[in-house]
Amino acid sequence: MKTRSLKILLVVIVFVSSGLPSPAEEAAPGKQTMVVAHRGLILDAPENTLASFRACLELGFGFELDVQRTKDGHLMCLHDTTLDRTTDGKGPIAGLTRYQTVALDAGSWFSPAFKDERMPGIDQVFGLIASYPKVNAIFAVDIKLKDEQVEAELVKLAGKYEILDRLLFIGNTIVDEAVRGRLLAADENVNMAMVAHNSEELKLSVAHPGTTWVYVRYLPSEQEIKQTHGAGKRIFIAGATVAGEQAENWKHCIEFGVDAVLTDYAIELGRQIRQSTK
Repeated sequence: MKTRSLKILLVVIVFVSSGLPSPAEEAAPGKQTMVVAHRGLILDAPENTLASFRACLELGFGFELDVQRTKDGHLMCLHDTTLDRTTDGKGPIAGLTRYQTVALDAGSWFSPAFKDERMPGIDQVFGLIASYPKVNAIFAVDIKLKDEQVEAELVKLAGKYEILDRLLFIGNTIVDEAVRGRLLAADENVNMAMVAHNSEELKLSVAHPGTTWVYVRYLPSEQEIKQTHGAGKRIFIAGATVAGEQAENWKHCIEFGVDAVLTDYAIELGRQIRQSTK
């Protein structure tokens, strides 16, 4: 436990000493690009764990999290439908109860320093976000489940922790009108996005009456960014143009005001954002 905590602390110390943004240096919404760390600090800590998410919050970053369900109906934070890749368990998560998942090690696969890190419930992740009220970031909830209850459950849970306005629903949301409908039915103030793979799809996404964000998977032009903001919507970019360490594409996003960037290289992006403001 001490080794894991020390590792995360060292990441934070290096980040801050390098002149990177901290929680105290919050970006005004719509004015400074926000970092969204893909499944947490995926290169420095085991994905979709509280250790990884806590490090993001200490650095002032948002993060993306994935939603799956156990046999007894609990919502858990796991990317795959199976346990094999990121825990010492085997088989589908839908085959275990939540109590059974507590025994799984979700950290050793990444590094011995994270031995006995557990797979968190979505309630634990939301509670962690709530404990950092001053972090001005967006938290992207990737809905992977295909059932008709998950949307209402997530919205209710977000309301319990008073973080609904800090969440952006993606995953199935960006392509499935039925999912968007269920989210809106659960709460009309929900933040959600529709996907745009190109300029033509962007027009449809911007025009969608129920969404507050557009989810772009290409690098939009300066004019497209201005038009999207002019329509009262914010821009979340993900995919091949920004997921890697891509300084030129990040520069474009920062310069022209893309609101949030999902990347595996959160620390590097954060450093570039900080340097761009000097």
